[in-house]
Amino acid sequence: MPSRLATFVLGTTAVAALLVAPIAPVAAQDTAKLDKAAIEKIVHDYIVANPEVVAEALQALEKKQADAQAAEQKALIKRSGSLLFDSSRQVVLGNPKGDVTLVEFFDYNCGYCKRALPDMLSLLDKDPNLRIVLKEFPVLGPGSTEAAKVAVAVNRVAPDKYLAFHKALLGIRGQADKAKALDAVASVGIPASAVEKAMVDHEVDATIEEVYGLAGALGLSGTPSYVIGEEVVPGAIGLTKLQSRIAEARCTTTKKC
Repeated sequence: MPSRLATFVLGTTAVAALLVAPIAPVAAQDTAKLDKAAIEKIVHDYIVANPEVVAEALQALEKKQADAQAAEQKALIKRSGSLLFDSSRQVVLGNPKGDVTLVEFFDYNCGYCKRALPDMLSLLDKDPNLRIVLKEFPVLGPGSTEAAKVAVAVNRVAPDKYLAFHKALLGIRGQADKAKALDAVASVGIPASAVEKAMVDHEVDATIEEVYGLAGALGLSGTPSYVIGEEVVPGAIGLTKLQSRIAEARCTTTKKC
């Protein structure tokens, strides 16, 4: 994302280009009389007299950049479709045949992910046509990676108890790591020995590497991050906004507006 200063410079350049354009016919008639300094003075004097054009140019430039980024993300989501929405390694909650899929990239040590958990549970409860995909995306240190590996193993050993484990681990105090994750495993009645055995399977590391690859392709760096329909939604935006984005995606895909 460009800095405000860079955007200002680009915006001012855009204004200058717009201002110079009307001068072109004159320049064609008498180029020698309009040197660089003269054109710069015309632009300078116009901007000083009409400073609002700079703000307008900045707004137009920012919108153009946002639109371009959204279009690029849609293309990336389309190219990543099978791994993003239908990987055999992922966790699927809610309606497996739902008309809208919400993908959440999360980290067990992310405070915002902890606060966003009730939003996901509410969506599961209130939206029978929603499919939710969870992606283990440990970005907050070794403890997060350890916890993610335990979680992947839980999904392989006892997928029916994954949600209970997920809630238990996100609900702990302090930093999540392997020990805390195994405590959560035991708390929901899964044999810890079976999980530890599953953790050495190469599929555990492959699952997390697959998520890193997807996140990199989509330009994700923080958690939680969502993909809803064809849109990347960064941050814990809250239940109401999530419901709004889901409704928009449903309108686009099913025309149920």
